[in-house]
Amino acid sequence: MNRAFSRKKDKTWMHMPEALSKHYVPYNAKFLGSTEVEQPKGTEVVRDAVRKLKFARHIKKSEGQKIPKVELQISIYGVKILEPKTKEVQHNCQLHRISFCADDKTDKRIFTFICKDSESNKHLCFVFDSEKCAEEITLTIGQAFDLAYRKFLESGGKDVETRKQIAGMQKRIQDLETENMELKNKVQDLENRLRTTQVSSTPAGGVTVTSPSTDIFDMIPFSPISHPSPTSAGNGTQLPPIPSRSSEIKRDLFGAEPFDPFNCGAGDFPPDIQSKLDEMQTFMAFYNVRIWR
Repeated sequence: MNRAFSRKKDKTWMHMPEALSKHYVPYNAKFLGSTEVEQPKGTEVVRDAVRKLKFARHIKKSEGQKIPKVELQISIYGVKILEPKTKEVQHNCQLHRISFCADDKTDKRIFTFICKDSESNKHLCFVFDSEKCAEEITLTIGQAFDLAYRKFLESGGKDVETRKQIAGMQKRIQDLETENMELKNKVQDLENRLRTTQVSSTPAGGVTVTSPSTDIFDMIPFSPISHPSPTSAGNGTQLPPIPSRSSEIKRDLFGAEPFDPFNCGAGDFPPDIQSKLDEMQTFMAFYNVRIWR
């Protein structure tokens, strides 16, 4: 990095130190993409990467695809690449993983930096297009390196380990947020499917009729309040009509009223019931004797 910024030594830094150490400096640019490179530094290395990404972008542009715009947030902790509207972090390039940064002298719009990926340990070259700020962005990244190095000397190296832990936690938070968003989308999709299934299973304009509850024998329980009416049993068979009770009281051959379980009481039995029972027993005994003879 010192060699990369050696030609800038005679220039003063463009930002206050607090802007990069306590906050960040934002820039807008177009992102041509990133590609793997074999070396962590070198002008020829980034030149080949720029040529490769420009060719790929030219093909995509002929197909109607526009170069995506991004927001760069530069600080002493690294360079974040965000989607400008949603502020979603696309790449978080930690400063201690950036090994080379330079602007293109043949094309004043292009600037690049090489960063080692934390997962694959591959060196990736990120290429950007900025019409007016390519050199300024390169200088800002150089100033962030200078401030980070000074802070490293002041803290005796402890600050680097702290930044690594913070960067690890930030990446973990980003992964959890992405996972949470995916789970929310799955839950929403399941709710939409369930709602569609319920709507399709209900006939249009239909009214749900609640059938009366039945007992274990599939019979509607008796209710003395309900008026008897011919209904269908739960199994689909028609229940027989309830016979009407006649106002005339029928009696048996002994003159006694038949037993009615639904209409009985203490006052319904005649006072001489015992005598009638005795007469019936005498008659039955006499009748049996005659049969045996």
